[in-house]
Amino acid sequence: MRDIITFACEQCKSRNYSSTKNKRKTPDKLAFKKYCPFCKTHTLHKETK
Repeated sequence: MRDIITFACEQCKSRNYSSTKNKRKTPDKLAFKKYCPFCKTHTLHKETK
């Protein structure tokens, strides 16, 4: 039931991180503040397909 998801930077839209999540327990999209190597700062990364 766990699916692989990717996280994209909100500023430059590059896909930097990937993770897994259980779609039954967390149906909404995840968002984390992570380091973007292209922006060279900590930015908000949201879940993409």
